[in-house]
Amino acid sequence: MPYAYGNSATKVTPASAAANRKLAGVDTPAEMVTRYRLGGLILVGFSADDPTSGSQPTTNVDSPAQVRALTSGLQAAARELPARVPLLVGTDQEYGVVTRIKDGVTTLPSAMAFGAAGQPALTEAAWRAAGAELAALGVTVNFAPDADVLGAADSTVIGSRSFGSDPRATAAQVAAAVRGLQSAGVAATLKHFPGHGHTSADSHDGLPVLGQSRAALNRDDLPPFAAGIAAGAWLVMSGHLDTRSVDPGMPATFSRKVLTDVLRGQLGFTGVVVTDALNMPPAKRWSPGEAAVRALNAGNDLLLMPDNLPAAYDGLLAAVRDGRLPRARLVDAVTRILTLKSRLGGFRQPSMSDVDSAAHGRAAAAAASAAVTLLRGACRGPLVSGPVTVTAASGRDRARSWLADALRRAGVQVVAQRGQVVHLVGYQDTKRDLSPSAAVTVAMDTPYLLAKATSPVLLATYSSSKPSMDALAAVLAGKAPARGRAPVPVPGLPRSAC
Repeated sequence: MPYAYGNSATKVTPASAAANRKLAGVDTPAEMVTRYRLGGLILVGFSADDPTSGSQPTTNVDSPAQVRALTSGLQAAARELPARVPLLVGTDQEYGVVTRIKDGVTTLPSAMAFGAAGQPALTEAAWRAAGAELAALGVTVNFAPDADVLGAADSTVIGSRSFGSDPRATAAQVAAAVRGLQSAGVAATLKHFPGHGHTSADSHDGLPVLGQSRAALNRDDLPPFAAGIAAGAWLVMSGHLDTRSVDPGMPATFSRKVLTDVLRGQLGFTGVVVTDALNMPPAKRWSPGEAAVRALNAGNDLLLMPDNLPAAYDGLLAAVRDGRLPRARLVDAVTRILTLKSRLGGFRQPSMSDVDSAAHGRAAAAAASAAVTLLRGACRGPLVSGPVTVTAASGRDRARSWLADALRRAGVQVVAQRGQVVHLVGYQDTKRDLSPSAAVTVAMDTPYLLAKATSPVLLATYSSSKPSMDALAAVLAGKAPARGRAPVPVPGLPRSAC
């Protein structure tokens, strides 16, 4: 499942054609499908607030209509192949900082916001709505939810992508997200196995080490994966992680001990195992062909984003011919993939009228409202009085504008300056981004920064989405309570001040 350049299956710009030729020796995504008989293709995109941007070299998601046309063109190309088997079309729609399709669709709050809400029924409903919209766009595999349990406050690669730091609570949220997505006909993917949350390093830069004991791994990292598997998740993504207690020095993606012995043996997973992106540094210690062979022999079934598609393809062929890659392993992998495609084929593709519908918006809003957490301040009545000025750390203008508009709708006077300051901070902001004069400081990502804030009122939304800003405005105006509870510990602050 490689990526491709261009926002159409058959018509791309000269620059995209040149990039596709460099990646795969063809001009268009459709030609990539037919030349290599691909099992799938991933839609990619990036933004400044995205810890995965290093492995996302292009963007091919612009709008719902464009994505629907692109996926339809890709499936048309797949139907031209002798087997006439549909493609798996995947993307990373985690919500929060890793969200590929942003405009014209219902936007959910981050995983951590769902963890703060602590209501799996809300999670399931919201992710069912999200799944219906992805299915309408022709996306059949979502590389979500993130099943990592957050154990390190400096794990910025995971951060608010995680539902929280409690294994049992996270497990309940993961299971709910799986049920929601798959009830709508989109395959859920548990990632990053066996757990990226207890690391401070980023697998987009190097090979993070999981140094905990096997007992700690079983207790703190594996429960959400077990819960997601029990909920019926159809895919698990292997992580580029050095799991010292299982196979020291070997990335889990390439470890038979991790994928075959632990994931399939200990946890009983029978679905599709997909690699994390093979264009990331831990996978590039080997040539593309060797990485592909090692990944399949370790127990992966689907190879995601190989660094060089022709080299990976040729490496697999050579390994089958010389016996390094047993034919039985390929048959096993393909059988799992065809089983998944058969399951997905049993769902009717929803209408585009379902995308960004009012009902879906209500599901997102309910979750966002339940997530807002007060960590310092009064639990009753308005949290602001008189004119309010909304400020934000650099790059947060969109969220600032959404909040200002929502406050006005809630009856709060908003002025450009000299009002009572409500200050927004988000992903990767630090102490220098705090406002010492702010009456209210709001964390729109992980809440750890609030430990350093001096404002008399501290709030967390865990997300900078529009539903989160609407929910925040209602709390500030005293029209709704702050019902959330921080799903991670913040030094010196309670999980909730209420």
